[in-house]
Amino acid sequence: MKLTRCLTALAAAAALSASFAASAREYSVSTVLSDAFPWGQAAQKWADLVEERSNGEITLRVYPNAQLVAGDQTKEFSAMRSGLIDMAVGSTINWSPQVPELNLFNLPFLMADNADLDAVTQGEAGKLAFAAIEKRGIVPLAWAENGFRELSNSAKPVQTPTDLAGLKIRVVGSPLFQDTFNALGANPTQMSWADAKPALTTGAVDGQENPLSVFDVARIDQVGQKYLTLWHYMADPLIFAVNQRVWKKLPEADRELLRQAAIDAGQWEIEMSRSAEVKRLADIRERGVEVIELTDEQRQAFVEATRSVHETWAPKIGTELLDAARTAIAE
Repeated sequence: MKLTRCLTALAAAAALSASFAASAREYSVSTVLSDAFPWGQAAQKWADLVEERSNGEITLRVYPNAQLVAGDQTKEFSAMRSGLIDMAVGSTINWSPQVPELNLFNLPFLMADNADLDAVTQGEAGKLAFAAIEKRGIVPLAWAENGFRELSNSAKPVQTPTDLAGLKIRVVGSPLFQDTFNALGANPTQMSWADAKPALTTGAVDGQENPLSVFDVARIDQVGQKYLTLWHYMADPLIFAVNQRVWKKLPEADRELLRQAAIDAGQWEIEMSRSAEVKRLADIRERGVEVIELTDEQRQAFVEATRSVHETWAPKIGTELLDAARTAIAE
């Protein structure tokens, strides 16, 4: 009798274990930066919320440093679309080669501050951008952000477009960045972030552009970047997204859980990132970096110098999307 009860208990435990294994699901999440940066923290926050709210039945395993695409961050969207990656917290910059409409956010000096950025992402323009992503096989869920991108270099303070003449500036792999820095008279040099720090260290490039969080956490000041210009020339929104085939297989309850967790993680990361900016800037100054803050007139000179970029890229982005963004900013 005892043996029978024992065997019955073991069978029940095995059935329960098999049931849990069948119900538990794991998905890969790609992101470019680790959780030392707000970007990576956004991805991890999403994973934590999903695990907590699903009672451990859904696991999002975060793969930082673009390791699922061998460090080539511009291939992340294609890899997710093909199914090699289930989900991602990705940058509009890195996804813009596959989704031309996302070049809206790469346009130089379109948005001046967080209020402009919020007006764009949370309004009609944001909906149109999400529709463009979904049309290409990816389901976007929510926004986060990597911050406005600032300019640093090792040569001199940059206060006017002419100060950039001839400077080699590392840029990401997007043609729009090439056009922007060419318009400013610089020498844009495309390379991955993995290659950027060694190039800055050796002087192969003079400068780079990144959000304050990246400059701070990656200690860009330690590779000769002595001058930092706060010019807010473009924002770098992040997007939580899921492969469309994965999404269609999920029960509706799981979809809602993933979407709401992404929204909450995005809002958490945005608030955390923005509130940290003042201290980041103070810390950067304390490390001996000369910080240049442009006057309205100085910034306007950069706006004028890059108008041709807007004219070139407007047809690729789309009139409807660009008009929606400009209207949102004006209002």
